[in-house]
Amino acid sequence: MEVTNLTMNDDRLTSSEITNLWIQYIRETMAICISNYVLATVKDSEIRTLFKFCLELSEKHLEVLKKFLNKENFPLPIGFTDKDVNLEAPPLFTDLFWLQYIHTMTTHGLSGYSMSFSSSVRKDIRNHYYQCNIDTMEVYNQSIDILLSKGIYERDPYFSTPQNPGFITELGYAIDVLGKKRHLNTMEAGNIYINLRKSIVAKGIILGFQQVTKDKKIRKFMEDGLSLLNKHIGIFSSILHEENLHSPRLLDTHVTDSKMAPFSDKLMLFHAGFMFNLGMVYYSNAMAVSMRVDVITHCESSILRDLKLTTSWGNIMIKKGWIEKPPQANDRKKLPDE
Repeated sequence: MEVTNLTMNDDRLTSSEITNLWIQYIRETMAICISNYVLATVKDSEIRTLFKFCLELSEKHLEVLKKFLNKENFPLPIGFTDKDVNLEAPPLFTDLFWLQYIHTMTTHGLSGYSMSFSSSVRKDIRNHYYQCNIDTMEVYNQSIDILLSKGIYERDPYFSTPQNPGFITELGYAIDVLGKKRHLNTMEAGNIYINLRKSIVAKGIILGFQQVTKDKKIRKFMEDGLSLLNKHIGIFSSILHEENLHSPRLLDTHVTDSKMAPFSDKLMLFHAGFMFNLGMVYYSNAMAVSMRVDVITHCESSILRDLKLTTSWGNIMIKKGWIEKPPQANDRKKLPDE
């Protein structure tokens, strides 16, 4: 009973809490670099105001994270600094691209903060991620309102309203029978469309990055990433088109002809790998709710291709010395004798 009471009253950070705070710290430093560059180049007043708000949130979150980690005597990650952004570089992306970018990244943030909140135990940590969710929902609202006001937000496909509820009564609903496939349901079509939107933003970012990096290995990784994204976009767009449903427009034309890198190779490579890691997450989510075997197979294949590419990404990051080591469990065999 005494051990149980001690466990219940233990206020040390759990491994999940440490991981969430540590990862968020690095990502917030990257977000600050990106927001500062956007504010140095963007012309649209609404988009500028939105990114100024995002910068203020990232700086606020970073201060909270510093307090948490310092209180626990955890060394602060290096993350990204002013050295990783070139505010003198001309625009690499148009204003409208940055608007699409922040909207998409905000959807990722909402998922990530929800998971961080649900895996936290300490009340102060829960309060932090509760506030992060509120902050990110505000960014989402602002970004989608601007997209709608400019008439450039693309809604996912509409479906006719069914007259009555129904049940699945045949195995053919999930399995192709004699090469015949049923029509997509709303869950499948919605997930495909949303994931396409994320892939299209990822393609735009990586297209710009491969254009300005001077490192041959990093450029090769970006080129491989573009090839992979084109493949995925083609596959999932064709599934929608077969059903006479529209797919999102590409953002390739929103990459300028600038050859000057706005960010360090370290930041650009980190960001690219981050996008492919996110890709595996949203393909997994789509696979979990899909019931058509071809959609499931395409999601699984996409995950495997992304996994192979992120292995290459990890090798480059390690050789460059750009991956920070996350906190690890104690090696009990190497603890000093008392």
